[in-house]
Amino acid sequence: MVMRIARKELLEMTRDGRFRVAGGIILLLLLTVLGLGWRRHADVTNAHEIAMAQEREIWESQGEKSPHSAAHYGVYAFKPTGRLAFFDPGTEAYTGVTVWLEAHKQNQFLYRPARDGNTLQRFGELTAAAVLQLLLPLLIILLAFSAFAGERESGTLRQVLSLGVRRRDLAVGKALGIAGALALLLVPAVLLGSAILTAATADSASGGLMRMLLLAGVYLLYLGAFVGVTLAVSAKAPSARFALVALLGFWVFVCLGAPRAATDLAKALHPTPSAQEFAAALADEKEVGIDGVDYEDFLEARKQELLAEHGVEDVEALPINYAGWRFNVSEEYSNQFFDSHYARLWDQYEAQDGFRQKLGFVAPLLAVRSLSMSLAGSDFAHFRWFAEQAEQYRRKLIAFLNDDMRDNAGVAGFSYRGDQRLWSEAPVFVHEAPNPLWAMSRQFAALVALLLWLLISAFLAWGAAARLEAY
Repeated sequence: MVMRIARKELLEMTRDGRFRVAGGIILLLLLTVLGLGWRRHADVTNAHEIAMAQEREIWESQGEKSPHSAAHYGVYAFKPTGRLAFFDPGTEAYTGVTVWLEAHKQNQFLYRPARDGNTLQRFGELTAAAVLQLLLPLLIILLAFSAFAGERESGTLRQVLSLGVRRRDLAVGKALGIAGALALLLVPAVLLGSAILTAATADSASGGLMRMLLLAGVYLLYLGAFVGVTLAVSAKAPSARFALVALLGFWVFVCLGAPRAATDLAKALHPTPSAQEFAAALADEKEVGIDGVDYEDFLEARKQELLAEHGVEDVEALPINYAGWRFNVSEEYSNQFFDSHYARLWDQYEAQDGFRQKLGFVAPLLAVRSLSMSLAGSDFAHFRWFAEQAEQYRRKLIAFLNDDMRDNAGVAGFSYRGDQRLWSEAPVFVHEAPNPLWAMSRQFAALVALLLWLLISAFLAWGAAARLEAY
């Protein structure tokens, strides 16, 4: 009986002009944005690979100079785009794509594409994720708002119930019919997404497949919650018009109002400094020193340890180049400030993300958006992962150059020159993306919120159907 009801609902929907027009538009949009997203992703990935190769070539051909001058010459590190960023680019337009790595400084990221966006783009980029998060729930409402209320008004509900059809079987059949109609739109998109992922490099595809499967599960939970809410409202509403108005109000709150309010609340509860305020706070703390110990005192204490270690009384008697050693001490001192200030800044950003996750219990869009960006590798947590790897590489590179000067400069000091051989031996930056389970482990609140929305909506729909009145 349930499957007969599902087939009947699916047949009616496919014959409905609303579904053919609205569904056709959404399917076309979905396939188009997936294709455009992949084209953009491929272009960005190609530009990233070219930039990395050119940057390495520039580094190795910089000519003869002091290793410390080479440390100030520096290199660029380029952030690779997320493996599924063609589906959901997330925060990638706002966090910057490259960072300058040099001695004594931990620089902020440069070239945020959002800054070059036009006025229309500020309202949000049309992506495959946006279509699933915003437009597909609207289609569910338009298709199912009259599932019970409309049949009650037309008198067909009374006839169906008089045939002995159980109310809950009717509800399950209608839910399956809606799911079948959605599948007609989603299956082609999933096939295209799978083809795109298969076209990626083997390394990208390995983690990308699991991420894609998890993404599919997340969106099924999200859309299932909307199906449940829509059927529950339709079953309880006194009329189809009332059900439509109520559900549209719910959609406006969940999909339009809640995200903006959540962002404003997150910023208010977990404020972050501007770039100028951050730089000023870092400079002020450097002047004060760590626990009241400034750089000169820190250096003097370390120098005495060095002299005692080598059993000499003056730096001139050291078997190493003192300047090269001192540069490493300077880096060690500065890194303490960078670690402290950047950790506080990034913790605030992650606290904002965590707050928005928790608000997913109020609006499911916030939960699915957080999960979607995380699995696509385009959220702030993935940006921080890359930024911390880039900073560790900066320290490794600068230490390599300072160590070379310390061990090989001798009495030549700053007259000592490194050459192409030394530059080619310098470490190469290789970014290792985190695995999907790492991404999911940071989304516990969002996942629980989404599961809870599905369970509650199913419970409400089940209960409303059990008490369904035909009059």
